[in-house]
Parts: sequence; C-alpha cells; structure tokens
Amino acid sequence: MTTHSPRRLVLSTLVSLNGVISEPRAWAGPYFGPGSAAASLAELRGCSAMLMGRRTYDIFSRQWPDTPGDYAAHLNAMPKYVFSSTLRDPHWTNTTVLDTEIAGTVAAMKREPGGDLIVYGHGRFGRTLTAAGLVDELAVTVVPVIVPDGASFSDPGDAPSSWAVLSAGPGADPGLVSLRYRPRRG
Repeated sequence: MTTHSPRRLVLSTLVSLNGVISEPRAWAGPYFGPGSAAASLAELRGCSAMLMGRRTYDIFSRQWPDTPGDYAAHLNAMPKYVFSSTLRDPHWTNTTVLDTEIAGTVAAMKREPGGDLIVYGHGRFGRTLTAAGLVDELAVTVVPVIVPDGASFSDPGDAPSSWAVLSAGPGADPGLVSLRYRPRRG
C-alpha cells in the first residue's frame, strides 16, 4: 500500500520595507539577480501547480508566455489554476479557470497526490487562503525599498494569524532578506 504526503501550499511574496506588495515589478527588479533567479526556479521545480486569482493571472499571463529561460519554460509548462468568476477564455498555456468556492476547492487540491502548490503574491486571493488556514508555508522576500503607495501585506479587517519562523537570513542576492514561516495552529 502506498501513501502520499498531503501537498503543501506555499505562498511566496515580495514585500517592501514599508509593507507594500503591489506592483513589485516596478520596484523589486534591480535587486533580483542570478541568485534570486536560481532560488525561484528551485522553488518552482518543487511545485506541481500554480494557483492564482484573476489579477495575478492578468499580470503573469502578459509577462511569462514570451519570456525566454528555464524559469519561464517551467512556469509556462506547469498546470495553472485561476480562481475567477469573470475569466472565460484563458490564453496562457495549461491554464484552467475555476469558478468555484476557493477554500473547499483548494483544500481538496491539497489532498490530491503531487508536488506542492505555489501562490505568488498576497493580494485578495492569498489573504483568502491564509484566512482559511490553507497556507502551509509563507515565503517572504523583503526588498530594501520604501514604496510611497500601494496595497499592503494586510488589509484592515483581516483576521489575525500567528506564524513560526522556519528560516530567516540573507536573500539570494545582495540587499534581500529571506523569511520563511509556517502557521502556528491551535
């Protein structure tokens, strides 16, 4: 009899020194070099599917299909699931749109065999997963910039949560800080 470990859901996000998460392409790029590219690819290779909301889909589906390199090739080839009630005809390869209740669907996906599930960003979709207790690991890369405005890591009214440190240290490229957490349950 074979058994399998449940899939983990890894939420990976970039955050500025003042807690901004929106539009990281506008402020994080200069800090991402070969180390970050290698670390991102290694993390992605440990995952068998990407989950996202509509906004992340819109951003990623414009950026990655025509981008060269190993990371883009892996991302483009892997299954991608978009939780949206408005997206009807995704044009990004290997994308499935799910117009279903998020928490129950993701909980069921986590019980299926396969590699980890990855979510990028911590917008509304990420906060929904966090509030439902579905995030198994939170990977935060702190970028040494202060961004004057934008969406923050949390919104007023978000449920409080507590996290235990798995690792903390320098990021894969100079100036970055890498933090990894697991939820404290109970």
